[in-house]
Formats: sequence, structure tokens, C-alpha cells
Amino acid sequence: MIGLISGIIVFNIIAFKTNKKLKANQIVQIWTFTMSFQMAFDCFIIVKYHGYWYFQRDTIELSEFLPHMLLVPPVNMMFLNWFPYKTQIPKQIIYIVLFVVAIVLYEALTLLPEPWGYFNNGWWKLWYSAILDPFLLLILLGFYKWICYLEKRNSNCGPTNKGVS
Repeated sequence: MIGLISGIIVFNIIAFKTNKKLKANQIVQIWTFTMSFQMAFDCFIIVKYHGYWYFQRDTIELSEFLPHMLLVPPVNMMFLNWFPYKTQIPKQIIYIVLFVVAIVLYEALTLLPEPWGYFNNGWWKLWYSAILDPFLLLILLGFYKWICYLEKRNSNCGPTNKGVS
């Protein structure tokens, strides 16, 4: 539990202190998207396939919601805030690869015994994360671009204009 709480504190401080791009409404949308997407993904991998689990297998406890609610969303904020949007695709690919390496290294730390670690692998291997994480980050990036598009499209909506044009 020490590792989880430390990670939550450190990642939230970094995410909010270094945020230069994300507006408050975007943070709320990214946070909500991250929680729902992560929980949907984990329903299959944890509940149906027993690929991995947090803390205890075959139990549902409040502590298992902490990574979904307070750990992964600020990491996604950091990813989006630091993403090199206006650079060439090779630099963006390098950024994604380096971010995935950092995620997998952190995931390896979470496998330490309690109280430092809180994550347990069943048949799931770290290299599965290394392969899957870039796709998950691209989905997140697509979601962020979509909400930016919607904000731009609806920027003429004010308090008296309730419709979407």
C-alpha cells in the first residue's frame, strides 16, 4: 500500500504542477474517460481471464479502485501535457516508446512484495503491457483530440445558446 499511496501523491503532484496545456474541463473528461476505460479493460483481464489483480485475488476492495481513480488518470494527464503535438511523427513515436518504457518500469516496481508493491501478475507478463500500452495511449490521444475538436466546434455556445450547432 505504501507504493500505491506514494505513486498517487507523486504522480498527482507532477501532473498538476507541470500542466501547461490541459484546461480544467479537459482534465475532468480525461479523468473520467481514463477511469471508465481502465475499469472496462480490467473487467475482462481481471475478472474474466485472471490475467492480473491488485492486492488480493478474487476480492473487490476499495483499495483496488485507487489505481483506477487516482493513479492512472494523472499519468495520462502527463502523457497528454508533454506530448510533442507539433513535431514530426518520428519524434512522436519516440515519445510514445519512451513513455511506455517508463510505464513498464513502474509496473515492474509495483510487482514488489507488499507494502511497496500492490500488483500481482497471473499469466500477464510485462511485455504484454509493452505491446498493448502504445495502443492504449493512442486511444487516449484520439479521445483528447476529439474533445479538443468538440470544444472548438462548440466554442460559439454560450449560456443562452443551449443547442449544438
